[in-house]
Amino acid sequence: MQRRTLALSTLAFSLSLATASAFAQTKWDLAAAYPATNFHSVNIQQFADDVDKATAGKLKITVHANASLFKAPEIKRAVQGGQAQAGEIIFANFQNEWQIYGADGLPFLADSYDESNKLYKAQKPLIEKKLAEQGMRLLYAVAWPPQGIYTKKPLTSAADLKGVKWRAYSPATSRIAELVGAQPVTVQAAELSQALATGVVESTMTSGATGVDSKLYENLKYYYDTQAWLPKNAVLVNKEAFDKLDKPTQDAVLKAAADAEVRGLAASKKVNVDTLEKLKANGMQVVTPSPQLKADLKKVGDTMLKEWLDKAGPEGQALLDAFKKS
Repeated sequence: MQRRTLALSTLAFSLSLATASAFAQTKWDLAAAYPATNFHSVNIQQFADDVDKATAGKLKITVHANASLFKAPEIKRAVQGGQAQAGEIIFANFQNEWQIYGADGLPFLADSYDESNKLYKAQKPLIEKKLAEQGMRLLYAVAWPPQGIYTKKPLTSAADLKGVKWRAYSPATSRIAELVGAQPVTVQAAELSQALATGVVESTMTSGATGVDSKLYENLKYYYDTQAWLPKNAVLVNKEAFDKLDKPTQDAVLKAAADAEVRGLAASKKVNVDTLEKLKANGMQVVTPSPQLKADLKKVGDTMLKEWLDKAGPEGQALLDAFKKS
């Protein structure tokens, strides 16, 4: 009788362990850089919710928006080192680390959603290989709306930017400032409103979406719709953390990521239209650049492309060739 009781107890214990193992919950932190209301953040939260639903709660992803877990420049390293299992970065911020990351931040190289998508297809295999070497994996990427110039004073040419305190957030935006004679000041999106209110910066080049998020219309009067480039935000995952998941959970993450990429692109296009209308509604003048300003900025783009190719070497030329053929 004792043997039978012991056997039953052992069986029950084994079954409870198996059940606990089968329903063991994995928790991830995902560090994001933009406000919770930003379309990228909303999309990331939907991605996390989709994973939760598809895995029946087996994988829980907590999204930390508005740089609340790590500041934007720190997120990539945090994911790489495993301090956060996943994170959102903007590729162009890491051009100094590897030039290919900055390809979608080059002015006027890819200046529409269609061109941006072509560039991403050429860029993606190279980026996936590099991230794998760095212990990470690309889940998905979504383009920002096209970038324009915000100013306090009207612009007729690039000469009007001379001496202006220009908010920079990437190597490319710093270089644009240098080429037009502005003063680059590095300010991340989460600190932009305060920097404008205190006079630390008085001009910036960013999207309509960031313009609305940061209420740029409270301090700046003009938005020049230059459609200069469409930088991409990417959601990365620590490779070791991903590899620890079982196959069904991995598949659920990848499916949710693929859906997020499609959904994010549609949201970006809608946001581009909606935010320009919101800027106007709040008193900002949305202006088509003058022929002179366009010509000046084209020269800046040509210079930066040449400089980028000199640094990127054969790898950069191969990317450019693949982009042009697509």
